[in-house]
Amino acid sequence: MKSFVTVCCLSFLLGLVAVVESDEDYTEDEEMILSLILQDDTQPEAESRPSAQFYRCTKDAWRMPGQYIVVMRNGTHVNQVERTARRLRAKAAKRGYLIEIQQTYSGAFHGFLVKMSSDVLHMAVKLPHVEYIEEDSSIFAQSIPWNLQRILQNKHETGKYSPPNDGAKVGVYLLDTSVQVTHREIEDRVMVTDFNSVPEEDGVRVHRQASQCDSHGTHIAGVVSGRDSGVARGASVNSVRVLNCQGKGTVSGALAGLEYIQSSLMSQAIRPVILLLPFVGGFSRTLNAACRKMVESGAVLVAAAGNYNDDACLYSPASEPEVITVGAVNFADQPLSTGTTGTNAGRCVDVFAPGDDIISASSDCSTCFTTKSGTSQAAAHVAGIAAVLLNLNPNSSSAELLQQLLHHSVKQTINPESLPLNHRLSTPNMVVALPDPTSTLTGEDLLCRSVWSERSAAKGLATATARCRHGEEMLSCSSFSQNGARAGERVEERDGQKECVAVNGNGGQGVFAVARCCTGHKAQCQMLESPQRGADAECPPDHQLTGCSSSSSSGDASDSERPLHGIRRACPAKRDVTSYASCCHTSSLECRLKEHDSMGLSEQVEVSCEDSWTLTGCQGLSHGSVVRGAFALGNTCVVHTSGGDIGAAAIATCCRHRLSHNSA
Repeated sequence: MKSFVTVCCLSFLLGLVAVVESDEDYTEDEEMILSLILQDDTQPEAESRPSAQFYRCTKDAWRMPGQYIVVMRNGTHVNQVERTARRLRAKAAKRGYLIEIQQTYSGAFHGFLVKMSSDVLHMAVKLPHVEYIEEDSSIFAQSIPWNLQRILQNKHETGKYSPPNDGAKVGVYLLDTSVQVTHREIEDRVMVTDFNSVPEEDGVRVHRQASQCDSHGTHIAGVVSGRDSGVARGASVNSVRVLNCQGKGTVSGALAGLEYIQSSLMSQAIRPVILLLPFVGGFSRTLNAACRKMVESGAVLVAAAGNYNDDACLYSPASEPEVITVGAVNFADQPLSTGTTGTNAGRCVDVFAPGDDIISASSDCSTCFTTKSGTSQAAAHVAGIAAVLLNLNPNSSSAELLQQLLHHSVKQTINPESLPLNHRLSTPNMVVALPDPTSTLTGEDLLCRSVWSERSAAKGLATATARCRHGEEMLSCSSFSQNGARAGERVEERDGQKECVAVNGNGGQGVFAVARCCTGHKAQCQMLESPQRGADAECPPDHQLTGCSSSSSSGDASDSERPLHGIRRACPAKRDVTSYASCCHTSSLECRLKEHDSMGLSEQVEVSCEDSWTLTGCQGLSHGSVVRGAFALGNTCVVHTSGGDIGAAAIATCCRHRLSHNSA
């Protein structure tokens, strides 16, 4: 077969040569193709360039060999994308391979989707202007399978639902299966776009009844804006089909869907706008980057964490920090778990939402209802609540919206024992809720959250890094180690963004960095380093101290000193230790310290800021016990120690805006 293809290709190429030779007015692209055809394979290429990187899905079963996303370098023009595709076609044809360019991308990134043999990859990675190539992979709707739903009956009777508003000013793009728009729940609320990018269904006997093909999307649309089952019943939903009748799609299809939405928003702006992504695939840097670009353009992206009882950071788009990633809980506010499936968890999850036995529109008929479970349903709840919040504060950024979601959520309701041991500290213990009707919260209030890094390696002086979202300010940095062997933490700046860097100590088992990320600070903030080891890091006059950090270059334990909050606002340092002070300048900001000592033999000591104050910094002060680390949990500073009679103190830096407090 291959020899036949080779003969056909050579015949085509010889014909092309004849045509080009008989026409002196040929194009530059034809010159390039002709030169490649006539090139002597025995001679090395004139230009020697390093190969581009090649990536594939971490889940082997989800890979799609033979289909590849070619990502061009930043600054590449559209015509260079087309020339690169033609160049690849000519190189492949010369060696007897046929390729098919299936899609070009020019929105979130420049590149193209190509169907070709893996034998052509070595040629593709050598092409000019190519940054990297990613093998396409599958993404899946995140609902518990239908057969499990039959034994999960929902007999509860709902009361009156009275949200603060119906989200009517907000538009939602739903990237899912098709939707049954004639259902009474969502009729006149959902618009089906002309976009459709899905793979063929698996198997030879696939029944494409509308009730199957519309099942997932119809249910999710009902959760978002259904007449009786929706969270934001006035929000308009635009259906963008990226999943087939089996609830399966591709990374390339999702990318094309995002590009379609971006183009639509450019021609007819919808603000504010939410993109709901109720699916996951294996980790994809291309999909994550495209989502990040959408957030930068002003959209809010909400995604399912995944139903694999796994670390959400292993999946996309759940792993993208700029996306609001949602885990699922059951009626008791505990992590959703059904047999071998259950909600993903970990530091990449931002918040949890109801996701078990959720009743909504069924595609079986225009008046039917059904229950479904999964993180797709949980993400739909957050999208609905986000619409309500954006209806109140339409100018809120994605970072501000997340802070508002966390502020209104129910705290510390999940039993930590129900979470995987290695994710108990880094998984947010928060379940979303609608704002109280009497709430006066706006996008200008000082709100903070904690962002955990992954754990560092166990070797000495290994580091772990935590970063804030775009639009957030890092007001403090702390660290935590299970055995207490940590060399402290420091704040660095890279590409204009602050990084909280924790350092593993001698004999340490790995360390976590914990950044305190805030919005609504309305201040000019900077991180100041002590002029030399052992010296204080001091804030300039008229600046408020929002947090202190310290690190030891030797790898020995780096215990904190009590911050100075008098006439001088500074972070003292012990001998051979460098201290860092987070200093913010604004006339309305005021900060103060709260301190609490451990009682008895407790290994944990806490101190909380009062209701009108926001926790911006958290430190542990050793009285002789080993301090394993300090971190913020909601508005509470938590310090872990080795216990004993001597103990330690927890020191919280609490800040607020005077004007905001007085008006409240």
